[in-house]
Amino acid sequence: MAIAAVQHVRRMRGGAQAQLIRADDGHFYVVKFQNNPQHIRVLANEFLATRLAERIGLPVPATEIVSVDPWLIANTSELTIELAGSVVPCHAGLQLGARYVCHPSESQVFDYLPETMLEKIKNRAAFAGMLALDKWLGNANGRQAVFSKKINERKYSATFIDQGYCFNAGEWNFPDSPLRGVYARNCVYREVMGWEQFEPWLSRIEKFDPVIVRDIAGDIPPEWTNNDWPALGQLVDAIIARRGKVRELVAAFRESSRQPFPAWARMEKSGDRQYLT
Repeated sequence: MAIAAVQHVRRMRGGAQAQLIRADDGHFYVVKFQNNPQHIRVLANEFLATRLAERIGLPVPATEIVSVDPWLIANTSELTIELAGSVVPCHAGLQLGARYVCHPSESQVFDYLPETMLEKIKNRAAFAGMLALDKWLGNANGRQAVFSKKINERKYSATFIDQGYCFNAGEWNFPDSPLRGVYARNCVYREVMGWEQFEPWLSRIEKFDPVIVRDIAGDIPPEWTNNDWPALGQLVDAIIARRGKVRELVAAFRESSRQPFPAWARMEKSGDRQYLT
């Protein structure tokens, strides 16, 4: 069941031209619209990939289907999309909402923290788990994260946002590449010393119940896929089949020019080798 948009707050940055909106459940959502400049399928991608990430225990926003009434669009001048040099109203109807990571008036949110503040991220181990998920789901974009904390807290929490380019955005295929779907800075991976740092997330991916993948996909509004159920079915089949490929894809990133896991390399040089299984 969809929740209803009740108030526009502000325009967000980013290629999808999302909007921050308050819904009738009292929460704030970053809403992507069907006529966003990227592709209508990014709504389906965000819904499916984020809910899969949530199921394996990664810190991602809650996702909801948000119904936006034509009246709200007609009476809110900022609810527009820039397309090919023209400005058009956002579409009414069912849109994708990713819950804002915290209440805007109670917490601080940053999309970047300097490396010197890495120790202040209390769940930084989850970057390894998100890497495994991005490889599983073929994220064609760089890994996006935001860092939030309440005013009286000392440490930040990382939340992984913007899964719209999983499954190669609107293409729904998997042109795997070692440097796709990874965070821009190696510092978040510096504590990875072997496969154990990818747990429990990697094992959860490899054992993920296919029925749950199909159930989540079945909740996607048909308009987000242009009613192309055969294509969505093929995508689901590919997701299920790729569960056993994740270690291979992580290993390719490990051996890439980025050299992202220096602690792992040092362990191997010391003789404590951990082999790909």
